[in-house]
Amino acid sequence: MTRTINITPSALLSEIADIGTDPVRGGYSRPVFSAPEQQLNQWFINKATSLGLEVEQDRNGIFWAWWDTPSKERTNAIGTGSHLDSVPGGGNFDGPLGVVSALSAVAALKNEGFEPSRPIAVMVFPEEEGSRFGLACLSSRLATGAVTPEKVRALTDPQGITYAEAAEAAGFDHSTIGADKEGLSRLAQFVELHIEQGKGLIDLGQPVAIAGTILGHGRWHVLIKGTGDHAGTTRMQDRQDPTVVGAHIVSAVREEGQSVDEARATVGRFEVTPGGTNVIASQVDLWIDVRHRDDETTKAIVERITQRAQQLAKAEGCEIRINEESFSPTVHFDNALRKEMKSVLSDAPVLDTGAGHDAGTLSTHVPTGMLFVRNPSGTSHSPAEFAEAEDVDSGALRLADVLRHLSL
Repeated sequence: MTRTINITPSALLSEIADIGTDPVRGGYSRPVFSAPEQQLNQWFINKATSLGLEVEQDRNGIFWAWWDTPSKERTNAIGTGSHLDSVPGGGNFDGPLGVVSALSAVAALKNEGFEPSRPIAVMVFPEEEGSRFGLACLSSRLATGAVTPEKVRALTDPQGITYAEAAEAAGFDHSTIGADKEGLSRLAQFVELHIEQGKGLIDLGQPVAIAGTILGHGRWHVLIKGTGDHAGTTRMQDRQDPTVVGAHIVSAVREEGQSVDEARATVGRFEVTPGGTNVIASQVDLWIDVRHRDDETTKAIVERITQRAQQLAKAEGCEIRINEESFSPTVHFDNALRKEMKSVLSDAPVLDTGAGHDAGTLSTHVPTGMLFVRNPSGTSHSPAEFAEAEDVDSGALRLADVLRHLSL
């Protein structure tokens, strides 16, 4: 096993610690095509180049930093990396840890004098969180053909700006986005490192785990239309208040999630229009996230929530629409690759996760695997997200060991 590390992930994280800080929410807000994301992209290019890697950006905005073999043939490659964007007010580790750990692992292998027999590509996937346009793993979905270019170009952010408009403003050519089988065919395997989003490793007393399964999950947009009116002059019995419907839906989502073992059901975003203190709302938008390892169970939970939501809206005299924004089936990571990783990291446990990742999206076209680094609190998507420097370094070293094994 690799025992030394000359460029630590913690040191690399400190270099980007001031980019995209959120003074209101705390933590970081780094949406796609924003100034912070562009700063991070440039930082990645500079850092990868300083390590002797050659960087290119593909048709879907994915960065590939190549550690070439003498033949310079970029085929049968080992991919690694993650994303740099964040949820609103996210932590410092979700996404960036996988990128800096990949760079650190490459630096460690180069420092040892290791020469890969197969090329290694450190990759950065934009809009993994879906925080701006509502579609998680957007670039990897485009690359695999899981979503059409037409749908993506028409996606809008909370300000009504389309993906196409945001791309143009950022200087990115969206005319060629879409399925990229030729690009993905360059990869023989892909391994993503990520902070654990739960307490499995704390309970097991281990710093690093190998991923087993990603629970199937989806996002649904609920639009409720009522009648806007004066909060002081409209009698209670005369109201069609979408906020009341929305509040009951939040409770229904929680109840349905609690009714099924190992399910997760959440309303994480709730928007009231027009939002005045003394105004009865005219419209409420909320978003539901449901997850379970059995896809049919996930869909059944959503169907029960939908039926209850429609009944609640009818009782209040409101209109309601519920649309699926995305659905990712349960992912079982490549068994052969997992066995190879286990042969290198014999003490690493195998853990499932309820969080989605680009590695899961790519798994339909490329054998993929993941490593998780211990998170003492289990908290993620929050400024409280944390990992000990010792565990962070251990994750990068173990990733280096996996990359060495796979690229022989």
